Amino acid sequence: MRTFYIFSSGKLERKENTLCLKTSEGKRFIPVTQVEQIYLFGETTLNTKLVNFLSQNGILLHFFNYYGFYTGTFYPREANISGTVIVKQVEHYLNPEERLYLAKEFIISAIHNIRRLLEKKEYKGKTSKKNEHKNNEYEKEILFLKKCENEVNQASSVNEVMLIEAKARRAYYSTFEKITSWEFGERTFRPPENPLNALISFGNSMLYTTILKEIYHTQLNPAVSFLHEPFERRFSLALDISEIFKPLVVDRLIFRLINERQIKPSDFLKEVNFAYLTERGRKTFVYHFDKLLESTIYHRKLKRKVKYKTLIKLELYKLIKHLLGEKRYKALRLWW
Repeated sequence: MRTFYIFSSGKLERKENTLCLKTSEGKRFIPVTQVEQIYLFGETTLNTKLVNFLSQNGILLHFFNYYGFYTGTFYPREANISGTVIVKQVEHYLNPEERLYLAKEFIISAIHNIRRLLEKKEYKGKTSKKNEHKNNEYEKEILFLKKCENEVNQASSVNEVMLIEAKARRAYYSTFEKITSWEFGERTFRPPENPLNALISFGNSMLYTTILKEIYHTQLNPAVSFLHEPFERRFSLALDISEIFKPLVVDRLIFRLINERQIKPSDFLKEVNFAYLTERGRKTFVYHFDKLLESTIYHRKLKRKVKYKTLIKLELYKLIKHLLGEKRYKALRLWW
């Protein structure tokens, strides 16, 4: 099962028991048994016959606009439904103590993981040679992040947890210019104001949709969350889990791509207070994003190598066990 990225404009339709992509360059047939999810970056025409076919085969369809910004997902009817899990999920949301526990776990994990990235030598900025006598160029930020972790443990509400997380991320983002040597300033959204912000937004969207796909294959309901408030028209549980994996996947990949010059300023288009990735930039990012998800690390508890995308699956099953009262949930902490 593979992820397919469609950048060309054209028409995607069903042809018997396969998918057919028609573009100005011709036709391409894609066996449906090989497809797990599809990303549409071009102007693509669809019809209800295709949507029904995708639903029957449990294939998610993610839409991005002309600028490469995520606009939504076609989420097929769930095949792995468990009334027990859904009831427990809602009960944990409605129980203030249980919800707060899970919210704290997500954010303690997130802060721990960004702190571990700053502690790693390969993420020192270009000024690090002038500061070789220091233990770590980001010692001040690392100490602040440790303080934030302790504050989360003492927090008495989900809102307080989110305020502490916002403080921690501001400190973390203050290091990005040193790590990448790119202009950053501060985190800006809708629209991102510079290339580094655009890269973060695009990477976070890719991670969000990846997690959403993994949730689809579990009994969890993607709209019932614990850190972020559940709202209409968004799958907020994917946002919760994303907090854990942003440093491990998105940020780590961004640092690598910029510092190895795989992605350059020329891979962005700039308008007034607005920047977005070119098609080449998006293709480069998704290629390396997929490659990272398929790479492996040695899992200390399982005593074997697992893929990064498997770590996401494991996190979701840990959450299910917690909801069912089988094992207390402990969010992933970066150890490698």
